[in-house]
Amino acid sequence: MTAIAIDGPTGAGKSTIARRTAQELGFIYVDTGALYRAIGLSMLRRGIDLENPAAVESALDEIRVFLRFQNGEQRVMLGNEDVSDQIRTAEVSMAASRVSAVPAVREFLFQLQRDMAKSNNVIMDGRDIGTVVLPNAQVKIFLTASPEIRARRRFEEMIAKGMQTTYEDVLSDLQQRDYNDTHRAIAPLKAASDSITLDTSGDTFDQAVERVLALIKSRISADMHS
Repeated sequence: MTAIAIDGPTGAGKSTIARRTAQELGFIYVDTGALYRAIGLSMLRRGIDLENPAAVESALDEIRVFLRFQNGEQRVMLGNEDVSDQIRTAEVSMAASRVSAVPAVREFLFQLQRDMAKSNNVIMDGRDIGTVVLPNAQVKIFLTASPEIRARRRFEEMIAKGMQTTYEDVLSDLQQRDYNDTHRAIAPLKAASDSITLDTSGDTFDQAVERVLALIKSRISADMHS
């Protein structure tokens, strides 16, 4: 099985680029951030204090989160409920950042993510895929862009979905999440030592996908001939 890890900060386009790339290659796409978002959503619904790791950990026993694939499209399940749309709000995004800093949450999702890679050709995106979840992935990419570009992309995406927000609020939330993700004690966001960094600030979506595809194909081809 072939595993491709795509890491990077929030709003870098990981999910959309990884999803399209997986379709082009015929791989399964695994959005690990969606799993953390589902846990964050569940905690918010339960009124759990996200600043209390012990409270978050104790609530995990009552949560069942998994991914379902329908016609090649990933759907995020919280128990029997499809929460794929509900997890995309700014509030849930910040909750995901907070719960992801809790070691018990990462351990809770760790095996689920690895099991997917054992039985499928996968493109998995997140913040610690190349460094922690799939350290032996054949291809590791760190996808990034400037905070302003990332905020603009996220803002336009949210407006298109009918969400009420402002660019300034999105940028502020993004910068806070960047800080949280890079400063957490457990599995902080950083590029794996053997990853290739791609800055897509000046790319259209199609250009970014082409760059990622070209990199993956060249790496896989090189491995086959080495």
